[in-house]
Amino acid sequence: MPKKMRVLSLLLLFLWEAQSHSAPRPNIVLVMADDLGIGDPGCYGNKTLRTPNIDRLASEGAKLTQHLAASPLCTPSRAAFMTGRYPVRSGMASWYRSGVFIFTASSGGLPSNEITFAKLLKNQGYSTALIGKWHLGMNCHNKTDFCHHPLRHGFDYFYGLTVTNLRDCKPGEGTVFTMAFRKLVFIPLQILGVTVLTLAVLNCLGLLRVPHSVFFCLLLLAGMILVLFLCFLHYFRPLNCFLMRDYEITQQPMSYDNLTQRLTAEATHFIHRNTERPFLLFLSYLHVHTALFSNRDFAGKSRHGAYGDAAEEMDWSVGQILNVLDELRLANNTLVYFTSDHGAHVEEVNIKGEVHGGSNGIYKGGKSNNWEGGIRVPGILRWPGVIQAGQDIDAPTSNMDIFPTVARLAGSPLPEDRIIDGRDLMPLLQRKSQLSDHEFLFHYCNAYLNAVRWHPRNSTSIWKAFFFTPKFSPAGSNGCFSTHVCFCFGKFVTRHDPPLLFDISKDPSERNPLTPTTEPRFHEILKVMQAAADEHTRSLSEVPNQLSLGNQLWKPWLQLCCPSSGLSCQCDREKQDALVSR
Repeated sequence: MPKKMRVLSLLLLFLWEAQSHSAPRPNIVLVMADDLGIGDPGCYGNKTLRTPNIDRLASEGAKLTQHLAASPLCTPSRAAFMTGRYPVRSGMASWYRSGVFIFTASSGGLPSNEITFAKLLKNQGYSTALIGKWHLGMNCHNKTDFCHHPLRHGFDYFYGLTVTNLRDCKPGEGTVFTMAFRKLVFIPLQILGVTVLTLAVLNCLGLLRVPHSVFFCLLLLAGMILVLFLCFLHYFRPLNCFLMRDYEITQQPMSYDNLTQRLTAEATHFIHRNTERPFLLFLSYLHVHTALFSNRDFAGKSRHGAYGDAAEEMDWSVGQILNVLDELRLANNTLVYFTSDHGAHVEEVNIKGEVHGGSNGIYKGGKSNNWEGGIRVPGILRWPGVIQAGQDIDAPTSNMDIFPTVARLAGSPLPEDRIIDGRDLMPLLQRKSQLSDHEFLFHYCNAYLNAVRWHPRNSTSIWKAFFFTPKFSPAGSNGCFSTHVCFCFGKFVTRHDPPLLFDISKDPSERNPLTPTTEPRFHEILKVMQAAADEHTRSLSEVPNQLSLGNQLWKPWLQLCCPSSGLSCQCDREKQDALVSR
C-alpha cells in the first residue's frame, strides 16, 4: 500500500510539473480603428501615409489580406466583433435608414443575454478593459440601469465614449444632421413662411378673410420649430459627446485636446496594473472617424491633411502600446490584433470641400455598402514565437473570428446554446491549415441579406453574389454622396435577378460581373450560393430589434448629466483632477 501511494504521489507531482511548465495563457490586446480604410496603412500598400508601428506589427506577425467586417457600419460590425455572431442574430441590425446609435439616451443596445469575449475571458480570470469607443448602447429603462454598458458585458474597467465621435461633437466641423434639418426644420419653416405671407396678401386685398388666430397659430408653430431647432444645436454636444470612467461622467462635453494621448495613457496604465495576471485590453480608437482631430505634435505634419494627421497620431499610439509591452517584457506572451470596424467613408467631405475620408485602395465602395471597399479591412495579428512573422494569409476571414480565437487561447469553452459564426484563426495563423473554415460568408446591409461569398474547398475561386447593390450618386461616382451614406432598400438600391456574380480572386475590384457567357457554370454557382443563403436564413431566430425607431429615439429620462451641473450638463473632472494632481 505505501508503494502504491508513492507511485500515485509521483504521478500527481509529474502532472503538476507538466502543467506548471505549459505555455501560460496569453494576454490579449485588441486594437480597432474607426473608419480606417484598408488602403491607409503602409503595409497594405500606402506609400505616402506614415504608419511605421502598424507596419511593424505586420512585419512581426501575420497580415490577413481578405479580412472582412461582418457589417459595413459601426454598431452592427462591433456587435458582431464582440459576440462572434452576425449582428442580425442579436437584433443589432436596423431595418431603417439609420443603422447606428446617435444618441446616448437611446434605449437600444447589445442585449444582456449576448455573450461577449470579454465575459468569457473575465470568467477565466482575465482582467478586462475597454478604452475608447463603445457604440453598443448604455441604458434600457432608466438612466442608472446601465443595461448595455461595457461593464455589464464583461469589462472590469471602461474609459471612453459610449456612442461615437461625430462632426457635431466638435464646434465648426459641420453636422451629420443636414438632411434631417432640411426636412424637419428648413422646409417646414419655408412652407409656413410662404403660407403666412400668402394669407396676409389675400387678407389685405380683401380676397380672403383670415382670422388673427390663424396667423397666431402659424407663427406659434414656426416659433416652436425654431426654438426646438436652436435647443438641439445648443444641447446635442453636451448631451451626447461626453467621456465616462466606468459609470461616472468625467468630461461633458468632451474636449479633443490631447484626447488620443489620454486614451493611450489609460491603456498603458491598465497594462502596468496587470503585469501579474492575464489581461484583455480592447483599445477602440475614435480615429479616424469625423470629426477629425490631432494634437499639435501631429497637426499639419502629414501629406494627407487632417485625415492623415489623425491616422499618423493613431499609429503613434499603437507604437506606445507596443513599447510598453516590450518594456514590461510582455510582448512574447501577448497576442496583438489590429483592425478597423469597416472600410473608409469615401463620402466624407467637410464644409470646406476637404476630403476627410480614407483610402480603400483598389477596392470599390466604402463604409455603409458591401462592395469590397466597405468590408475588407486591415487584419494583423502578432504573437512572437507562436505566429510566424512576415506571412500574408489570403484566405477569407472575418472580424467575428476573434471571438472563438481568444476564447480558445484563454481556455474558455464556447457557448453551446447559440450559433457562433466566427471560426478559430489559430490553425491558419500557425500554418496548420491553408484554408479558412469559412466556406460561405454572408454580407448584410443593415438587416438585409445583401451578398454571399463562397470559397469552394476544391477551388482557388472566391465567388461573390449580390442580391442588390446601392445606387451611387452622382452616377459614375464611388459612393452615395447625395445622402452621405448608402441605404439598403427601396429606391436607393438596384435589385439583381439573377444575382450579380463576381470572382473576387480574379476581379477584387469588382469591375466585371460574370455572365453565363463568361462563366459556363454561372447558374450552377448561383444555385449553390442561393441554397447556402436559404440555409443560413433558416438558422436565424426572431429577436427584438435593438435599432428600431423606438429604440433609437432620444429619451429624456435616459439622459445622463454631470451631477450638480444643472441644466447645462457641463463639467470637466479631468481638468480638475489634473489640477489637484499638480
